[in-house]
Formats: sequence, C-alpha cells, structure tokens
Amino acid sequence: MKTLRQVKVGDTVRVVKLHGEGAVKRRIMDMGITKGVEVFVRKVAPLGDPVEVTVRGYELSLRKADAEMIEVA
Repeated sequence: MKTLRQVKVGDTVRVVKLHGEGAVKRRIMDMGITKGVEVFVRKVAPLGDPVEVTVRGYELSLRKADAEMIEVA
C-alpha cells in the first residue's frame, strides 16, 4: 500500500482508497479528494509537513497525518 505521503515531488497519482473514520474522512472528501481523482504533488515542506498538492485544478495543503490516510496508485 502506497500513501500520498510517500509520493515524490513532481509525480501524479490516482486515489485508490480513503482510510480514516467519520469526520476526518468527510473533511478529506470535502476538499475534493475522492476515489479515482488524480493528485499532483507540487512540493513538500522541509520537515515533511505539510504536503502541497494540486487536485481538481486547485492547490491544497495537507498535513502528514491526512496524507497518510490517502491510498494511491
């Protein structure tokens, strides 16, 4: 299983599954990250948190903990 946190800068991946429960999963889905959507990793902060991605045509910053819940291929 590969998560969004493990993706290298400059790579584009497709979301396979969202892990997590309740409000956390709902918040990630409300940001536009759903199964099947493509995510481009723009940059990662020096300490690894946050991760900046482009999804559905807009830029989004995700915490490491949230990026760990997003399974990609």
